Amino acid sequence: MKLKELLKNLGPKRAAKHVTAIIVAAGSGSRMESSVTKQMMEINGIPVVARSIAAFEKCPSIKDIIIVARADEKNIYRNFIQKYSFTKIRRIVTGADTRQGSVLNGFKVIDNKCDFVAIHDGARCLITPEEIERVLYEARRCDAASAACLAKDTVKIADTKGYVVSTPDRSKVWYAQTPQIFRSDLYRAAAFWALKKGFEATDDNSLVEFLGARVKLVDCGYRNIKITTPEDIHIAQILLKETQK
Repeated sequence: MKLKELLKNLGPKRAAKHVTAIIVAAGSGSRMESSVTKQMMEINGIPVVARSIAAFEKCPSIKDIIIVARADEKNIYRNFIQKYSFTKIRRIVTGADTRQGSVLNGFKVIDNKCDFVAIHDGARCLITPEEIERVLYEARRCDAASAACLAKDTVKIADTKGYVVSTPDRSKVWYAQTPQIFRSDLYRAAAFWALKKGFEATDDNSLVEFLGARVKLVDCGYRNIKITTPEDIHIAQILLKETQK
């Protein structure tokens, strides 16, 4: 199938009546220097990924949640359902070797009625229901939207030897975050096209961009950090303490 035919087959715009969240938590978190994966590390007694799930659980527009997990952690999520009274978790699937493959495993089991899909890194545990709603609002308008924040620092583009090639205008540089929310048929087309062309993306926005669609960036500020290193746990604790004042 050619790209033009693929885009032509996209259905008409629909209201976001059924929004599914795919929470990706299949990584090992090797940079955490811990025997516990980063998604299972606790912040104030609650696992990182449980905090992420809770935000989507509390978001009124989210109909159901699909967890993409490590095979050896799937039972933990089943325990979470009872422990944290989660009611929206519909499926728990096993991740793949790559993030792109893991998301696709989750996308394959969405409900046929799903209008929009919200893809979120399980390690971004400070996302709020209000921020999810803001990104979804723009996705409804534009078909594709992503949480993001403007760069604070000057960014340099370098060559393979580390020498500066250019300095982009900082006012136009954004850091991509999640959730990244798309019309489900648009994401399906993007995922298919990437597989057909052998395109590997670092985030889901890139898949949709590769298809030729535009993604609206939504400023969600600097709190929506990704837990990657041990220092991030301490930062998250401080940020949570500030919001609880």
